[in-house]
Amino acid sequence: METLWFCLVALMLAVYVILDGFDLGAGIVHFLVGRTAEERRLVLRTVGPVWDGNEVWLLAAGGTLYCTFPGLYAAGFSGLYLPLMLVLWLLILRGLSIEFRNHAHSALGRQLGDLVFALTSTLLAVFLGAALGNVMRGVPLDRSGFFFLPLWTDFRTGPPTGVLDWYTVLVGVLALAALAQHGALWVALKTEGTLEARARRVARSVWHVVAGLTLVVAGATLRVQPLLGGNLRAHRWGYIFPALALVALIAIRRLVARPDSFRAFVASCVYITGMLASAAFGLFPYVLPSNTDPRLGLTVWNTATASHGLRVALAWWVPGMVVVLGCFIFIYWQFRGKLQTEGEGY
Repeated sequence: METLWFCLVALMLAVYVILDGFDLGAGIVHFLVGRTAEERRLVLRTVGPVWDGNEVWLLAAGGTLYCTFPGLYAAGFSGLYLPLMLVLWLLILRGLSIEFRNHAHSALGRQLGDLVFALTSTLLAVFLGAALGNVMRGVPLDRSGFFFLPLWTDFRTGPPTGVLDWYTVLVGVLALAALAQHGALWVALKTEGTLEARARRVARSVWHVVAGLTLVVAGATLRVQPLLGGNLRAHRWGYIFPALALVALIAIRRLVARPDSFRAFVASCVYITGMLASAAFGLFPYVLPSNTDPRLGLTVWNTATASHGLRVALAWWVPGMVVVLGCFIFIYWQFRGKLQTEGEGY
């Protein structure tokens, strides 16, 4: 049951990154794709009907984590309190910029909204990537299962450890580039004409950065976290996950050169899924490894709630997810297709 819940939480986080990732990416490329006020309004309209719903997956994953792995929830939220508060404020500011941008009565007010939307989207991508880097690298857990991290120390991965070091910043930059590509492909999928062509050019340009950083981060992760290499050697079938990410990355390059925005966007979703699945597979059974003493790491076994609680949670989770999926299918179906220039809102 613990393994099942590990997979379900990982799946929910992957869905969050895919869905909220494209609207974060749209913010990252906001000024690169939209050159005029009207074009930037169209970029906002591509994510306007769905951005707040996409963030539901982050809340759902956090609630599920609290219910099924309370030990991890307590340790992670206490040790990473400062960066989590920064992420919370960035989410708030980003939401305000989206909702109130077109309520401004002056061009300056709308430009300020555009700037906040782009800046908060960029910082969120870097912070969320750095958070994943901290999990992959490990944290200095003590015997009680807790830890504290300053924002940075000497930027080395060994003790004394900070939230930001060369490895976590590297993962954050990869997340920024990958979500910029993801968002550009989404904008290309939802728009047409000059805006679509420009979004495709941005995606093609960013692809080179994503490809290079993917290889660099993969090598750095194998060096920083030996668990990944050990799991791959012990379970060779796990190579399917990085292979999936690599094939999808190559497919993005080929598809983005053709007028096939849908398949290119799907390939980007597969790439993100493959990368996150590789990380989850590489860490299992750890949910938060220790970078000081491997024996102190938090695993699915020593952080999970009682078996009865896991079974009850599953009985509630399944019908809840059916309702959520139904709502998402309805919303995305309602707002399918290309945007119309004369539309209202955002």
